[in-house]
Amino acid sequence: MEQIPWRGVLVATALPFRLPDLGIDHEAYATHVRWLAENGCQGVVPNGSLGEYQALTAAERTEVVRTAVAAAPPGFSVVPGVSAYGADEARRWADQAAEAGCPAVMLLPPTAYRADDAAVVAHYREVAKAGLPVVAYNNPLDTRVDLTPVLLRRLHDEGLIVAVKEFSGDVRRAYELAELAPGLDLLAGADDVSLELLLGGAVGWIGGYQNAVPASCVRLYQAAVAGDLATALPLYRTLHPLLRWDSRPDFVQAIKLSMDVAGRPGGPTRQPRHPLPPAVATAIRETTERLLAAGHR
Repeated sequence: MEQIPWRGVLVATALPFRLPDLGIDHEAYATHVRWLAENGCQGVVPNGSLGEYQALTAAERTEVVRTAVAAAPPGFSVVPGVSAYGADEARRWADQAAEAGCPAVMLLPPTAYRADDAAVVAHYREVAKAGLPVVAYNNPLDTRVDLTPVLLRRLHDEGLIVAVKEFSGDVRRAYELAELAPGLDLLAGADDVSLELLLGGAVGWIGGYQNAVPASCVRLYQAAVAGDLATALPLYRTLHPLLRWDSRPDFVQAIKLSMDVAGRPGGPTRQPRHPLPPAVATAIRETTERLLAAGHR
């Protein structure tokens, strides 16, 4: 059976930067993409918030997608983020994703602008013209635009989206979405409510901490979708001290630090992000080391 590109465990990839110039280390990124595939993930989502897309030049953003596509083994999905301030720019990124051979894209509503429902629909309508399936990304904490279940049904009914990465933190939406738009795929979008959403019917998980412990996250996903709570719940409790960082403002720094501890290419961040306070960094480092020592990978 053909893999549906946005289902399963997809990794919102962090992007490694070289020191001292903070240029992109494409070789390390390609190696990381292949490693995620080897550890059971079904795909990657480059140029998301964890990939610091807002801090990339247009040329860098283009090359990141090309690197991911070139590194991806057969059957491994590359679903790039194409989010932008407005639909014209987002459409250009979606066109580029199509030209690169990507099977789908992920799209926030307009960023840095509190769009009303009509503007949101127009935004998705324009990007859908690129011809690729669109995964909506609901992150009202960052965008100030909430893709409510009613609005998502409207987008789905018009054929503009195939799925939604749900990052509101409100797990009740899984059930309302299933009632209002039963054909719309729900994807867990926040690591620290992933189990709740997977048990609520999510058919995929686009997460961040797979960058550091992908195999354990894949085991959690498989157990959850199989309804195996005896396996899923203890594993979730064990991972949660790390997973909860995915929903905090300094999630990029936290995940990159855990990657460094795990021997993955995390490294520094670009402005406006700054290094974690020493006490916070120590806590994340010690938690990651404890999980690695317990066999999590």
